[in-house]
Amino acid sequence: MMSQQNGVPPLVTALKSSALKNAASFHFPGHNRGHAAPASLTQLIGRTAFVHDLPVLPELGNLFCPHGPILEAQVEAAKLFGSSHTWFLVGGTTSGIQAAIMATCSPGEFLILPRNSHISAISALVLSGAVPKYIIPHSVNHWHIAAAVTPSQVLKAIEELEMEGKKAAAVFITSPTYHGICSNLSKISELCHSRKIPLIVDEAHGAHFGFDSKLPKSALQQGADLIVQSTHKVLCSLTQSSMLHMSGNIVDKEKICGCLRTLQTTSPSFLLLASLDAARAQLSENPDIAFNQAIALADEAKCVLKQIPGISLLENSSFPASPAVDPLRLTVGFWNLGLSGYEADEILYKDDEVIGELVGNTCITYVLNLGTCREHVERLLLGIKRLAETYASIQQPEKKVVNVDAPFDDIITSLIPRDAFFASKRRVAIRESIGEVAGELICPYPPGVPVLIPGEVITQKIVDYLLHVRSKGAEINGPSDSSLSSIVVCGKL
Repeated sequence: MMSQQNGVPPLVTALKSSALKNAASFHFPGHNRGHAAPASLTQLIGRTAFVHDLPVLPELGNLFCPHGPILEAQVEAAKLFGSSHTWFLVGGTTSGIQAAIMATCSPGEFLILPRNSHISAISALVLSGAVPKYIIPHSVNHWHIAAAVTPSQVLKAIEELEMEGKKAAAVFITSPTYHGICSNLSKISELCHSRKIPLIVDEAHGAHFGFDSKLPKSALQQGADLIVQSTHKVLCSLTQSSMLHMSGNIVDKEKICGCLRTLQTTSPSFLLLASLDAARAQLSENPDIAFNQAIALADEAKCVLKQIPGISLLENSSFPASPAVDPLRLTVGFWNLGLSGYEADEILYKDDEVIGELVGNTCITYVLNLGTCREHVERLLLGIKRLAETYASIQQPEKKVVNVDAPFDDIITSLIPRDAFFASKRRVAIRESIGEVAGELICPYPPGVPVLIPGEVITQKIVDYLLHVRSKGAEINGPSDSSLSSIVVCGKL
């Protein structure tokens, strides 16, 4: 367990003190400490946010040359989470993942990563020029959810490169996944370190890990070298604020600093930075018991859900290769009612104003956090009960939910992502794109996992899958034609 740290938030304190000054302001931003804040927004959130929306000032410190309150805040965060160094991020976990990959992988070097990695890892391949060595994830039974990456899969990828006389510059793992499924990072980190390969972990969904005996161990506790967390997801900082943690001495700290200077804005929001400091201070007050109520509510909800006819609940036993599943995730399947996740979500939102986090073809994932209240959990359970009663009685036996896995099993890469990104392009009708090389990234959202990456050959299975998920209501991010009637491919006319 982690020891309690001093909870005083130095950056929040400094921001408050600076905002209270009766300064003659001849600096940015243009709203001038709220004096010219747009009325339409102040009517919504008040002037206080604008008053504290300050630029880099001597008493606040500089994100890219940390000193004073910013440095103090990052040091306190490192103590709480157990890192050797922590950086605050205002470009979300995306900027942290990009910096971690760019700092470890030079152009032409190999990065081992799951093919279902978040879009930010793919953009990092474009930025770094690294060559991907993909691990193809396994899908689990009715859920059609990607399982954890196993140590044996990582070892196989490393050895395949070694047989070709090559070495991985880094290994990148997403743990937990969006559905809360964890990989065995302890064994994977041992495997990587035996070959002096740094392990990068996208822990966007696991910033709360390690603070309770019922929560999985954090990536830092399991020996990872670079860990990126979305502090705004389950913890309580403002959206877009994240942290990058470093442990060990395999990675050059100055390279990380240089990459972050390249990727992040030179005008960082002190509201975002202060929210990271505040979230750290909030958690450090009672780190060992902070999640007790949320975990108890989740456990109660699971007991009820397992008793509802026609409803399936994702449990640890569904993923034998995974050492843990985040107990604060409720992933509920509706296929036995003849409903897709999209259809169930639409009904629950319309009838009960219940909003899930991740909607898929077969299921919905709900996330509990420090702010979750019993009344909302009860509303969720009553809504699912009512939905189950309604559709169990009217379901037509012949109606079935069509399950289609993302077609990752026969990927053919023609160009590395960076070369494809900068190649000449042309547009073709999507049905005429089969056999062409993708020139743009196509990513159904959620969960933000690309189905097509620039440089991959477009197949019939990929086209069928994309058109299927779009017909079921998924939003398609990335392509210039969001209707998917056409697609951009590499090569001149």
